[in-house]
Amino acid sequence: MTDNAGDDEPPEQRYTEHATGIDDSGTEDSPTDIDQDTEQNTNNNDETEIPFQWGPQSDRGADDVAKKERRQNGAESDNRDQKTEAPTPDSRSEHDNSRYHRAHQEPKRTSKAGTVTRIRRGAIATLRETIYSIIVVVAIGFILFAISGVWPPMVAVESGSMEPEMSRGDLILVTETTRFSPGYAHEDTGVVTAEIGKSRGYQTFSGTGSVIIYDPPQRVGSPIIHRAHFFVEDGENWYEEANSAYLNVDGCDELRNCPAPHAGFITKGDANARYDQATGIAGPVRPMWIRGAARLRIPYLGYVRLQLAGALAIVPVLKASNIT
Repeated sequence: MTDNAGDDEPPEQRYTEHATGIDDSGTEDSPTDIDQDTEQNTNNNDETEIPFQWGPQSDRGADDVAKKERRQNGAESDNRDQKTEAPTPDSRSEHDNSRYHRAHQEPKRTSKAGTVTRIRRGAIATLRETIYSIIVVVAIGFILFAISGVWPPMVAVESGSMEPEMSRGDLILVTETTRFSPGYAHEDTGVVTAEIGKSRGYQTFSGTGSVIIYDPPQRVGSPIIHRAHFFVEDGENWYEEANSAYLNVDGCDELRNCPAPHAGFITKGDANARYDQATGIAGPVRPMWIRGAARLRIPYLGYVRLQLAGALAIVPVLKASNIT
């Protein structure tokens, strides 16, 4: 028979021993030690239970991690998108059609198109201005023709035989001799001779009588612009009628074109010392040789025609002879 003292203890005694803090070693715990053990167990429970809590705080942590992963994945995707590879021959056509290529090529095409457009507009503007200028010149020419009655209505002076009233390079407005002529002109020619003009007080270009433009058929060269002095009949001895200051002979026998080979005007340049007929420039000027009468002088504009003397003969050059 075995001695078992612990089994013979009543339940009330075991409960009392644990309640008073008696452990298995038989040492009694103080109340202070019991409180410290309780607090330490509570702290240990708190530290071990935090990672295993479930609820809103744990859900937010998971969301933050997911967001961070998505941002990292997005950044890597953006970096991959930004990387471009040089086009290979196989992919060149695809590269030409890319937005990048079009963005760099279209401005060049636009610039070339703009240059072509500007050149085209400039050419059209130049052509339009040229056409307008031609129309204006033609219109002015027709107006002058309507006024003057002769073509061309303006002529250029080539020499200085009519100085100081007409000089080389002057542009002269010409009209028919019968236009703007007084009723006392010689017969129906419209020419007022210096002889008639002196008695009537008729002057043109600071001298008596009409300044006419004539062109003898046998003359080689430009028409002549000189002043008409008097009219002679066929076979007339005009030595007696002429001003002796403009002759260098003593009689008709020594004077050229005397007696007159035909009826016509005796002419002379204002700056010349002799009559045209006395020097042999021309015979007496027949009315049919006269191309017009000078009405107006425009200085210097005739130089344009003189510079183009070897080109197209649009404006006749008048040879105001200076033979003495």
